Amino acid sequence: MFLVHQARAVRSLTASVLRATLVGATTAGMGLLARAAWGLPTALGASREDIEQVADGSPQFAEGTFHNAQPSALLRPANPATIVAAMLTRGSAGTPSGPVPLAVPEFPTVADQLAVTWYGHSSVLIEIDGRRVLVDPVWSERVSPSPLIGPKRLHPVPAGLDTLPPVDAVLISHDHYDHLDLPTVRALVARGPAPFVVPLGVGAHLRSWGVPAERVIELDWGGQARVRELTLTCTEARHFSGRALTRNTTLWSSWVIAGPQHGVFFGGDTGYTPSFAEIGARFGPFNLTLLPIGAYNDQWPDMHMTPEEAVRAHGDLGGGLLVPVHWATFNLAFHEWSEPVHRLITEARRADVRVAVPMPGERFVVSTPPERDWWTAIS
Repeated sequence: MFLVHQARAVRSLTASVLRATLVGATTAGMGLLARAAWGLPTALGASREDIEQVADGSPQFAEGTFHNAQPSALLRPANPATIVAAMLTRGSAGTPSGPVPLAVPEFPTVADQLAVTWYGHSSVLIEIDGRRVLVDPVWSERVSPSPLIGPKRLHPVPAGLDTLPPVDAVLISHDHYDHLDLPTVRALVARGPAPFVVPLGVGAHLRSWGVPAERVIELDWGGQARVRELTLTCTEARHFSGRALTRNTTLWSSWVIAGPQHGVFFGGDTGYTPSFAEIGARFGPFNLTLLPIGAYNDQWPDMHMTPEEAVRAHGDLGGGLLVPVHWATFNLAFHEWSEPVHRLITEARRADVRVAVPMPGERFVVSTPPERDWWTAIS
């Protein structure tokens, strides 16, 4: 629930500083606050003015913010006390009952024709037609502007960035902390020359963090970039953006990754939208779809798909194999940890949809997907 978990980090930090100022913190307490605030202005990203230089003129941009194609609310009208009570009483809901099993991927020298390595949440390395595309890479311990405040990993990173093979492109879906991570971006810049292909406005964050301008490609919905033999198309999603309390200054997107022989759809972070059928008709069918299934709630139905909606979207897109993302790694809502995947499997069987659920860190070739239900032991 991004309205809670991202704003909460900034608000909590601000409240902590105010309390320390008013009551007089100890030296140790001040040191803790300093650590919590370390790097905060940088992590928040670019200024609104810098972002608007590239955002202005987009059909999606009006009156200073980006907008969804369909009317979409961050939250349904509700008594705020209801949400606060849910947060206070959820206890261990959303956390696994034991350690999440991990795999350590091994990569061939040459990228496969179609393979997937899921690192957890929405971080995926896609091998397509001999090229590698890394999407929404997040290697940090927390998804927050602070190293001490904000949602923490439910399992370790399966393998370090130093084990990642050379990639041809890095795709970003939007600027929320669980999809755009400052330390990971800086590490990737140092590791190789791959371009960052991002929605409008997100490039301003990257440039403010030292990513060379020539390595940043910003696209509006419908825009395309050619990277070697791959065509990367920025496509519609139904979501929102923002790294502080100001919302929707940068665009959010899904992505079509098309090679000479294969097609992949990456949903990023999105609610269900009729545009999936339009994307499928124009760019599909797809050999593989990577679709979000977690962090849903009745209070924000427009922002995150349910597992059943992910199956529906897969059908709209003309997908072959469905691989779920955006679950298992960070506790961002109120549902149980394994509920998304259980609901997904049930609906996929009903709709006769092929699904593969890899362990974090597991690499597999799409033609021979994993079939074990590893999550049941810790459900």
